[in-house]
Amino acid sequence: MADHNPNPVKIPDIKPDLLIQGGLLLSMQPRAKPLQDARLLIHQDRILDILAPGAENPYPPAAETLDARNTLIMPGLINTHCHTAMTLFRGLADDLPLKEWLFNKIFPAEARYLNPDTVYWGTLLGCLEMIASGTTALADGYFFQDAVVRAIHEAGLRGLISQGVIDFPAPGVPDPALNLKAGQSFLEKWTGFSDRITPGLFCHSPLTCSAKTLQGALDISKNFSLPLQIHLSETSEEVQEIVKLTHKRPVHYLADLGLLDHPLIAAHAVHLEQGEIKLLADKQTKIVHVPESNMKLASGVAPVPAMLKQGLAVGIGTDGCASNNNLDLFREMDSAAKLHKVFNLDPVSMSAETVLNMATAWGARVLGLEQQIGTLAKGKKADLITVDLRSPHLVPLYNPYSTLVYAADGSDVRDVLVDGKFLLKNRKFQTLDAEEIMTRVADIGRAIKADG
Repeated sequence: MADHNPNPVKIPDIKPDLLIQGGLLLSMQPRAKPLQDARLLIHQDRILDILAPGAENPYPPAAETLDARNTLIMPGLINTHCHTAMTLFRGLADDLPLKEWLFNKIFPAEARYLNPDTVYWGTLLGCLEMIASGTTALADGYFFQDAVVRAIHEAGLRGLISQGVIDFPAPGVPDPALNLKAGQSFLEKWTGFSDRITPGLFCHSPLTCSAKTLQGALDISKNFSLPLQIHLSETSEEVQEIVKLTHKRPVHYLADLGLLDHPLIAAHAVHLEQGEIKLLADKQTKIVHVPESNMKLASGVAPVPAMLKQGLAVGIGTDGCASNNNLDLFREMDSAAKLHKVFNLDPVSMSAETVLNMATAWGARVLGLEQQIGTLAKGKKADLITVDLRSPHLVPLYNPYSTLVYAADGSDVRDVLVDGKFLLKNRKFQTLDAEEIMTRVADIGRAIKADG
């Protein structure tokens, strides 16, 4: 007589599209330990399951298998503050104070050389750079953002793409009186366009946008239930000017205008008093740390450890290539960790694990996407990367957090997936023509140089 099993194991009928196996999996889930030889299964755009070493695989064979031996599997990095098309101005105006750099160099260059075509190609170049260095999601704010949405979508990245708002004649919006109308039209056009693209507004700063403009952008963002981005307290000079104009420090000024009562993403946040940090924490404002840009423009050092102690959600961003000059979040993490140690004279300030959280799980919180991305877990979006560990500078491996932050760089990224689709596979781009993009931008750069 045949054996009878009264409780047979039911095999799921979902066939995985991809099985990633053989690597060291770093999920970035709270208190989760790295898993060696874990197997990660993907179905369509989601993580179907993560199987521990030795666990039986109850699923049918996957359509494709990725051999991840000698790699580290982790969530894709999240660049929570950048102006992607500023790749066009990489190295154009270096070693200048921020105000001179911005008003005498960058604003004139943007007015003269930005158009939908140049922004499109500059953004594609930024997408190449970010994909090649492991970024899978970004928050962008700039001008001619229709072209940016088009480029980000074609690249396959995930993004909060925001129309720039400023009370000066701007590229694509020569009449400042129409800045909010242009912003609203942008939201109307792109809301619901793609699951990977979220449109938004980006007010340049409390100094370059009037109270009326700030409140108007807030109202529009509320109507669409979308976050609002802004530069905040980037330089001491900016803070002094706002105090002179409003008799309030910038955070209190924004609070009185109601901006802190709505999901607000504030980049830089360098010059803050303790009371401002507490108010930002009480209002659950999201902060983006931009260490390399702050260092290059001598803006100062943001009080990130104090923010974290208050419970603020802090992500990490590169800013634009005119003030950084790269979009490599591995380099940004290394700078962030070391900067705060030397500034605070404290070797345990800003640990590698803290900084890696800023670039993954906490970055997702900044964008309001923590239920979808930022960690590797069953049911979450399949946005992930593999890091090739077969390089002299990554051997031996004692602590994966330390290795990633202090030793790795973007060129160590081997594979990149967003929504379960390869954007980079074995260091080869899958969605973009790198040669054409670099040629186009090089031609734009030559024209700018010849004209300048």
